[in-house]
Amino acid sequence: MAVDAARSDERFASSTVSRVLVAACRVAGLSDKGAELIRLGENALFRLAEAPVIVRVARGREWLSTAQKEVAVARWLAGEGVSAARIVEDLEQPLLIDGHPVTFWHRIVEGDRKASYGELGAVLRDLHSLTLPAGLEGPRFDPFDKQERRIDRAPIPEDDRMFLRKRWRELQDRYVELRFETPKGPVHGDAHVQNLMVDDRGQVVLIDFEAFCYDHPEWDLMVTAVEHHSLGWQSDEQYADFVRAYGRDLYDWPGYETLRGLQEFGMTTWLMQNIREDEKTAAEYRRRIAALRDDAAPRDWRPW
Repeated sequence: MAVDAARSDERFASSTVSRVLVAACRVAGLSDKGAELIRLGENALFRLAEAPVIVRVARGREWLSTAQKEVAVARWLAGEGVSAARIVEDLEQPLLIDGHPVTFWHRIVEGDRKASYGELGAVLRDLHSLTLPAGLEGPRFDPFDKQERRIDRAPIPEDDRMFLRKRWRELQDRYVELRFETPKGPVHGDAHVQNLMVDDRGQVVLIDFEAFCYDHPEWDLMVTAVEHHSLGWQSDEQYADFVRAYGRDLYDWPGYETLRGLQEFGMTTWLMQNIREDEKTAAEYRRRIAALRDDAAPRDWRPW
């Protein structure tokens, strides 16, 4: 349902999404009293205080089909018995509030540890072995689907914008030359260890289906491979656990360097959307754009 649809290019800030939350909760019959904004990135995530529910607010109307896909994927994974985030089934979803798609998810009560890289490798191995049902194959993985909007809308200096547009075109040229040898199947599309949670029973839970698609498994392996080989965010032991659990090291694949460039570019454009929120974000963006300008320079990026 739509409620007073507004322009989707309105600045996505904490004040904006808080108003959307209030309206969405009113439509859903939930209380927004005491709700906490726990993340502002590609989406805004709120934790409700008076119900065990997480509310997810997308950036604009363009993301409506994505929100619809997330709901469908969550239902499919539940039917397959996969330990994954569950939607609130007794609500019509997604809502469209002031031009923002909104979905409601059962809150996962976190335990006392984080997921390991070995667990990430095992989850991806199991996910890639599944067969998608007819009608849920979805799109191919598109490493460029959000980049142009981000570049156009982000509050960055114009010389940065010009550089990113040039790099975007260069990466597209490299992308068309990629050759995969693996079969297509279900791909999470944003497969980093932060998209696994460990609940209070010790069970690993897969979350965030926004980028879910039907394509080659390399797209899921590139995230941890780049984080380790290019950024040093994991120890050798942690990365070895990931490779051992999954059964493959993407670093040995000839297409790795192209995927590295795509991953680092995407990480930078994701971060730059929120540089007005605080100086920490702005400083990290400056560090990352400088590294992209100098491909030979060692990376000094902070885990986000």
